[in-house]
Amino acid sequence: MSKRALLEHRPWLLVGVIAAFAYYFLQDNPIGGVWLILLKGAGVGFLAIYALRRAPGVDGVILAVALAFSALADMALELWFEVGGGLFAVSHLVAVALYLRNRREHPTLSQNLLGFTLVVAAPAFSYVLSGDSLIGVYAITLGAMAGAAWTSRFPRYRVGIGAVLFVASDWLIFSRMGPYDLGVVPDLLIWPLYFAGQLMIATGVVQTLRGEKPVA
Repeated sequence: MSKRALLEHRPWLLVGVIAAFAYYFLQDNPIGGVWLILLKGAGVGFLAIYALRRAPGVDGVILAVALAFSALADMALELWFEVGGGLFAVSHLVAVALYLRNRREHPTLSQNLLGFTLVVAAPAFSYVLSGDSLIGVYAITLGAMAGAAWTSRFPRYRVGIGAVLFVASDWLIFSRMGPYDLGVVPDLLIWPLYFAGQLMIATGVVQTLRGEKPVA
């Protein structure tokens, strides 16, 4: 990557990561609800800008749209949980469209099986953890996103695992609603798992679309 490209595009990643770190450490700080909501949305919001500027073609636009809906969902969750969940469902469906446009040509049996397992396990465990049928319905889109990501042509150890981290983060959220008391684990891990997953998805898809080799 040229120095010019690095200066023009990678700073969006850096700003997104900084915003995500700041939100994690300030989320319990009384700095003001509106500012905290904006800070929360900025993490994935800047990933969307990075994808729009860096990824070529229609697939790059689809990725940016999926990330933008996730950023809106992050903010909406702070005000109205159901609206946030609906926006995340839209984000998942947009991501599914991206992954289906980029299916792996010859997936192995194990890849197909794991993809199918994610499709089934995401809504099943979401319902078990939350005891809420609406959560189970939402998680159908979550599982579809993760399964499609795993069987896409994008790197499984970047995009596929990123999608799995997203699922794990949601499961921790849902564990708060049901009879399973995980102590402080959800408080500590929900946001790091979620943002790490989105970061891995964004960078993995962008690098593949640009034909770049993955970098640390």
